Amino acid sequence: MSHPEVLLRGSKILQRWGGLVAVNEASIEIARGTVHAVIGTNGAGKSTLINILSGEITPTGGKIELLGKDITRWSQPRRARNGLGRSYQRNTIFPDFTVFENCRLAAQAQVHRPWVWWNDAQKCRHSVSAARKAITQAGLEDVAERPAGLLSHGQKRQLEIAMCLATCPQVLLLDEPLAGMGAEETERMLTLLDQLKQDHAILLVEHDMDAVFRIADCITVMVNGVVIASDTPDNIRTNPEVQTAYLGGH
Repeated sequence: MSHPEVLLRGSKILQRWGGLVAVNEASIEIARGTVHAVIGTNGAGKSTLINILSGEITPTGGKIELLGKDITRWSQPRRARNGLGRSYQRNTIFPDFTVFENCRLAAQAQVHRPWVWWNDAQKCRHSVSAARKAITQAGLEDVAERPAGLLSHGQKRQLEIAMCLATCPQVLLLDEPLAGMGAEETERMLTLLDQLKQDHAILLVEHDMDAVFRIADCITVMVNGVVIASDTPDNIRTNPEVQTAYLGGH
């Protein structure tokens, strides 16, 4: 049996803020065809870890590899151009622009070409094609021409993922995509993630434990900046250390 292709790897990542160690030599691997969830209580280091992987924070120590390349010192835009997509806890859409325009702008930023400034950006075939494909992937075709500000909360979260997809990433870092969603919206998002993982490696930071145990292929548990376990959902559920530290066991 062949092993899944690891697209993003963090090795012994360390993040220190003065005397506070936010992430303490955490290691993680995100493979194509999988959803890898990171869970932990508030202050566990989840957001810091995803910010380090995305390039928003340069780690104090450790190494990050994307598609086999050492990207530890790469900027966030450079990582994005090389296949790393990121969504955030809070909506980062342009509410007055349509769904299509939001996605086209994301695609356009990915292949910024200042030397063709005389061309109409709205006619850039690459950006238009990437935007249309992303909208279809995210299941937003019916609202493609609707202003983003008029979407439901769940649709806005879908749009954020569509904007990521418009940049043609191989790895998706999703920070609490289910936050604030009702049951029906959650179901749509889980279906979308299950579809997307076929061609992507997905890192999911999420507080909805029911959803995590349904969708994740692997779960990494963090406590006080330390990875205490990284395993299949079944093994995590029965892990005594995880039960004690996080899931409320005795």
